[in-house]
Amino acid sequence: MKNRYPFRLNIPIFIMVVMISACTGETEPVATPETAAPEAEAVSPPSSEQGQEESVEANRPETESFELMTAEGNQSMEAVLHLGEGFSLYVFEKFAFDETAGRLSLRSNPDYYVDIEPLPSDYDVTQLEAEGKEELSTVGDVSDYSGELVEHPLGFAELYLQASGEEGISDYMVWKSEAGDVFLFRLHNPKGEEAPDFAGPVLVSLATVQSDQ
Repeated sequence: MKNRYPFRLNIPIFIMVVMISACTGETEPVATPETAAPEAEAVSPPSSEQGQEESVEANRPETESFELMTAEGNQSMEAVLHLGEGFSLYVFEKFAFDETAGRLSLRSNPDYYVDIEPLPSDYDVTQLEAEGKEELSTVGDVSDYSGELVEHPLGFAELYLQASGEEGISDYMVWKSEAGDVFLFRLHNPKGEEAPDFAGPVLVSLATVQSDQ
């Protein structure tokens, strides 16, 4: 029987999302014949990138607050919305996000990171499993935790491969969002004192990944 508790850090995580952003709006006065300009100035249409940002911000608040149970006790952590290539996610203060590479890493030590890759609708999980096992075989023995993830922010993973070695733990995951969008996560969690600071918050961030297409 597969082990349903793959975590080696034993950090319980409880998440309560609190929306802390608010939307405000102002109504601009309608121009009258006395105040209207003789000719309307030409306004350039928004760029596709600007339009994407406005669309994402309209659907997701700029910031959210998460309650996490850490080794130091219950803590409230604020995360800021970041845009990647075709997706968005919430990022905590101690993390840096490279939107072009799709890499979320610990600021104090970038060796702790996860690469995020949107997958096409016709992805082949069998092929991904073979590639993942080959990739992780260089780290150590590969374990398969695919399926339901108990007490895990992601809840369920169609594919969850993990390898542990002398240098740390590496994960290879295929995860589907509530909207049905599928992503590939490659996590690299080296052994070291910063491992607990990375493992908990990064999993919460990954649970907020959402396609913008």
